[in-house]
Amino acid sequence: MKNVLVIYYTQSGQLESIAQNIAKPFLNSEEIKVTFHEIQLEKPFPFPWDKTSFFDAFPETFLQIPAELKPVPEEILNTKYDLILFHYQVWYLSPSIPINSFLKSDSAKKILNNTPVITISGSRNMWIMAQEKIKVLLQEANAKLVGNVALVDRVGNLISVITIVEWMFSGVKKKYLGIFPLPGVSDKDIQESDKFGEVILSYFNQDTLDELQPKLVAIGGVKISPYLVTVDKTANKIFNKWSNLIYKNQKNRKKLLKLFYVYLFLAIWLISPIVYILHLITYPIKLKKIKKETQYYQGVQ
Repeated sequence: MKNVLVIYYTQSGQLESIAQNIAKPFLNSEEIKVTFHEIQLEKPFPFPWDKTSFFDAFPETFLQIPAELKPVPEEILNTKYDLILFHYQVWYLSPSIPINSFLKSDSAKKILNNTPVITISGSRNMWIMAQEKIKVLLQEANAKLVGNVALVDRVGNLISVITIVEWMFSGVKKKYLGIFPLPGVSDKDIQESDKFGEVILSYFNQDTLDELQPKLVAIGGVKISPYLVTVDKTANKIFNKWSNLIYKNQKNRKKLLKLFYVYLFLAIWLISPIVYILHLITYPIKLKKIKKETQYYQGVQ
């Protein structure tokens, strides 16, 4: 009997649905015991979010400052797993606070030590730099990253900003104003995500997980937008300055968060379209670099 652990954190339920669907092929195997663990905070974040809480989470999220978690069950801590399917959200271009808190915990280091891990993210669209941060945390826990699947909202960047914000602040996944597309990872992509589970199970049974990632890429597990890679990298540099400024000036935290909100609004609606135009203009010049980056970000090294 082999042991597989499915770890996830969710607020809306989206990531739990993804976790359940990817795990389906494993659940259908009589030779595998599947255990689910939902990461939970001692002091949960609200859902739906209110504006104050949403922006107040920014500095600690980006600076990867952990929060207190509810204990992991002893049964999980005392079991050696043959594979871990690790599902995470992206907040402010970083692993969410619950995910970051878990990966930095002693419990995670015990569970992940010398264990194959496949990361599965469900995000709006920018996950590249968050995954790079996840890689570092997994290395620190002595885990073996063998695969990655990145599920995203497929609609355009600016449209997804509107729909995701409406969802996060209302708590209801619906077509905003009756005309916008549904927010988040599409129901179709979630339902069909069991195809990743089937491929993972096949390589798992053959003990060839080190060869898994190219196959996941081939069936659509990781799609790269060079434009969003550029935005992600640039925004990370700017977020680093903002988060440190706010965190180190607690007396002026509220005022600085309001200024950050104004900056973020301008960056999304004024600066990002300009960056996109510049990206299109310089694309032919950067083609070689883009191909190299795409190959790297589709991998797990």
